[in-house]
Amino acid sequence: MHKPKIIVILGPTASGKSDLAVALAKKYGGEIISADSRQVYKGLDIGTGKITKKEMKGVKHYLLDVVSPKKRFSASDFVKLTNETIVKIVNRNKIPIVCGGTGFYIDALLGDKQIPEVPPNEKLRKELEEKSVEELFAILKKLDPERAKTIERQNPRRLVRAIEICKALGSVPKLVGSSQQLVDRKYEALKIGIKIPEAELKKRINKRIEKWFGQGLLKEVKTLHRKGLSWKRMSEIGLEYKMVAEYYTTQKKPKAAFDTSQLKKKMAEKTWQYAKRQMTWFKRDKNIIWLPPKISLIQKEVKRFL
Repeated sequence: MHKPKIIVILGPTASGKSDLAVALAKKYGGEIISADSRQVYKGLDIGTGKITKKEMKGVKHYLLDVVSPKKRFSASDFVKLTNETIVKIVNRNKIPIVCGGTGFYIDALLGDKQIPEVPPNEKLRKELEEKSVEELFAILKKLDPERAKTIERQNPRRLVRAIEICKALGSVPKLVGSSQQLVDRKYEALKIGIKIPEAELKKRINKRIEKWFGQGLLKEVKTLHRKGLSWKRMSEIGLEYKMVAEYYTTQKKPKAAFDTSQLKKKMAEKTWQYAKRQMTWFKRDKNIIWLPPKISLIQKEVKRFL
């Protein structure tokens, strides 16, 4: 059976994936599906680096602003919605381009990762809710050192879910490897990873954080909270929102308060650590073609693939 061809543009945060995906879509008649676990949430725009209408340059984008941040969106939800979207795109004779940095979502979509069917364990969740992220990470590291290497260690929601899976299955399922499972994949995928020198990526991260603060990241977080998004839920959603939520909740205690320059510096450090964990995740996949962010080089690979 003929499998639909899809292009995947992946890589660490701030590597310029979105602009490259748009350039490819313009050149080859593609439409873009975001593979970002936080850009699915409405109102989380600045701190997720969500592409703007102007930056889209008329290219249709999917899986942005799908759900309220008060609700939870899982890898299973992502796979279901993306599969449905790919069918629509292919039926219009367009090329699906999956673009993002959430490695687990991409692996789950392409059959490189099993999504564990482990139901929520409310009793365990209640127990774990009392613990700090450091304690949660220590528990996970003991249960499954491999998963601990790649998890977003400041994200309590992910840590709790990983512990929950470990307790049920013994470990978080590894990357798929058997030839039978490879045959069962739905798509023929070209995976291109954006490779950037460390010093350059750090520079990009710093520049991006400055831009976000200039665009009003603090105001965005305040607005989300005013509309009913709790500080606790904000902390679960992602690194930048967690840090700004902490900034606001500690400001009430003068000794614990710190100015925005400290906040930016700390955010840049944590984002860099996150980018390194993303790369650790991606590097296990030997099918990724790593290229610098030059559209001419990427186009050569895409032309060959199509």
